[in-house]
Amino acid sequence: MEVKFSRPAHHRWIEFAVEKAIFGAGIISIIFVALIFLFLLKEGLVLFRHYPFTNFFFGIQWSPISEPPRLGIVPLILGSLAVTLGAVVMAVPLGVCAAIYIAEIAPGWLKDILKGTVEFLAAIPSIVLGFIGLVTLVPMVKNIFHIPTGLTAFSGSIMLAFMAMPTIVSMMEDSLRAVPRAYREGALALGATRWQTIYRVLIPAASSGILAAVMLGIGRVIGETMAVMMITGNSARLPTTLLEPVRTMTATIAAEMGEAVQGSTHYSSLFAIGIVLFIITFLINLTASAFIKRRK
Repeated sequence: MEVKFSRPAHHRWIEFAVEKAIFGAGIISIIFVALIFLFLLKEGLVLFRHYPFTNFFFGIQWSPISEPPRLGIVPLILGSLAVTLGAVVMAVPLGVCAAIYIAEIAPGWLKDILKGTVEFLAAIPSIVLGFIGLVTLVPMVKNIFHIPTGLTAFSGSIMLAFMAMPTIVSMMEDSLRAVPRAYREGALALGATRWQTIYRVLIPAASSGILAAVMLGIGRVIGETMAVMMITGNSARLPTTLLEPVRTMTATIAAEMGEAVQGSTHYSSLFAIGIVLFIITFLINLTASAFIKRRK
């Protein structure tokens, strides 16, 4: 005899209301993002009525107050790429090693401490980290490499790598812990050592989550403003090495928006930079989402 259990009517109504509230919150978030993008388009596309499209995207000089103004964003894009790639090269290997240690090697009591510490680091304001980098890291880079100033892309890369580490480590550690226990037991039963199990079984099984963590770390780095504005030198020129001052797109918007005349070409060009940043971060997050779905 089959026994059927039914929930009270008010429980069903509560569940229905919660589901609709979550659905509504998601729709509202999408609408807000769409409105932000439309606002950027409205303010930024005005630029190309008065300034050539090719000069903006392929110009190698950024001098908005010169006459005539030069609004090429190539130096800003290359500055952002230099700082971002340098940070990724530093953060990803360290993040992988830290995540493996926390997930697979550290004892239980230490694992909880390290996990909490990593999550605490993510809560430190970026301007505080930028100030610390300005006081300690910048003079150190100057003295080690014997260069005129420590306000360089390399200093920015180190600081951004430190800022991206919590995101990368936390996501990678979750991905490694999500690998079924049967994978570990099967590898050990076949005679694999602990390290062979980690790099031949666990890392390939968690590869989608690891790549998603890297992509989200890149998004965290490329969107950072205050720290890079404080320690990268803010020089809008084409970088040839990481030991030169650079200026990123985010730092340009933050530094110049307050002095740009509303409605001017300079004002519109900053919104056009915002459009480029929005598209880049959207593509990064879309790629990370694709990797997460693949992992699932």
